[in-house]
Amino acid sequence: MIVEHAFDDLLEHNRKFASSFDLQGFDGVAKSGVAIVTCMDSRLDPLGMVGLVPGDAKILRNPGGRATERTLVALVLATNLLNVDRVLLVQHTRCAMASKSERELLMDITKAAGTDASWLDLGAIDDQHLSIVEDVHRVSSHPLIGDHVKVGGFLYDVDSGLLDQVA
Repeated sequence: MIVEHAFDDLLEHNRKFASSFDLQGFDGVAKSGVAIVTCMDSRLDPLGMVGLVPGDAKILRNPGGRATERTLVALVLATNLLNVDRVLLVQHTRCAMASKSERELLMDITKAAGTDASWLDLGAIDDQHLSIVEDVHRVSSHPLIGDHVKVGGFLYDVDSGLLDQVA
């Protein structure tokens, strides 16, 4: 079922975007050899923060910017088939996933949704620096991600725009 008019503003912006679209025929490889795993937070501009543009990198986003099982699948594809040889794992300051415990976040969701969310696995982050180090190890030691792939872990400051390399 199509929801009438709910997306009209976005479709209008899309028509303007398409009028100067210049990636037609592009093969989809990462031109710069970069993949960025980061949070879904709207304060983050994954390409802009490292001086890249559309077509340069594979962008993978999830709550907290974690190296989840599905993220690892995407990185296996990216590093073996799509020209990626550098992976940036980027978490950020003032992240909701690192602001409260798993239990607290689940209680907040239960309250907001009006339905029990206790069964959900959110992946709250207790210690950002430690989780970044663990995720770098998780990616760099994956048997289907080659030794030629460089993996770095970073914390992005949403107030300054600066990246700090943690691992």
